[in-house]
Amino acid sequence: MTLKRWLLVLTLLTPGLGLILALIGVAVYIAAAQSFGYYNLAGESGFSLEFWDRMLDRKVYSRAVVYSIYIGVLSAIFSVMLAYPLAIWLRKPFPGSLAIGAMLKAPLLVHGLVAAFLFINVIAYHGILNQLMQGIGLWEEPRRLQNDRNAIGVLILQTWKNMPFALLLLTGAVQSISDDVLNAARDLGAGSFDRFRKVIAPLTVSAMQAALIIIFIGALADFSFQVIAGPTNRQSLSQLMVFFKDGGRWNDAAVVGVTLMLIAIAGSALLALVTRITLRGRIA
Repeated sequence: MTLKRWLLVLTLLTPGLGLILALIGVAVYIAAAQSFGYYNLAGESGFSLEFWDRMLDRKVYSRAVVYSIYIGVLSAIFSVMLAYPLAIWLRKPFPGSLAIGAMLKAPLLVHGLVAAFLFINVIAYHGILNQLMQGIGLWEEPRRLQNDRNAIGVLILQTWKNMPFALLLLTGAVQSISDDVLNAARDLGAGSFDRFRKVIAPLTVSAMQAALIIIFIGALADFSFQVIAGPTNRQSLSQLMVFFKDGGRWNDAAVVGVTLMLIAIAGSALLALVTRITLRGRIA
């Protein structure tokens, strides 16, 4: 494509894409500048590393970083792991497959806050799950399942909410694999797991990467699930950012916000790299 052609394409994209990039760029610039002392609403503005120094010394900050990465990575992996067998099962249409696919994607239509409150009702101390387990005799008394220390509830909610999105991406990719390729692998003696590992996964790696990255970024910065169902002894980065913002400490909140953006970029690149190397043995 010639330079003139490129300029024409960029000119045509500018009204829509340019506005989006400008709005994102302004937000990123303000957050980065505030983290280094500029736009200080409670004092003098000027370049300073004070806010980063103080934040890096806080244990609550380092714990929030580790916890947010833990939620982001595991949510992405669990969502994709559950979506793959369902995508393979729905690869070929069968009676009822459209209805099943629609039901599996239904969580996409449910707001996160609504899902979190429904989940809390199920696992509450006197909720449905405790009553069921006592009714069938597995538990003698109710157990506290809400706000567990290991954030199992948050991971269940994240997986339930994000698995349909991964399924949406993977279904199209799996359906694009021809029967001839899979039949050839079967004729060569490949079992079900080998066909997935050596044929399906490598041919759908782009969709897998997209699902992992988008889910990771969303779960990393989640606020609603964490506030309602998350552990009370840990804060996520988004919780920490809101805490500083509510206290009028905008520069500290900006440090946490910039941290979230940096982790999202670095984590996404790492997930994409590890996935491609693992499945193809090389960087394509």
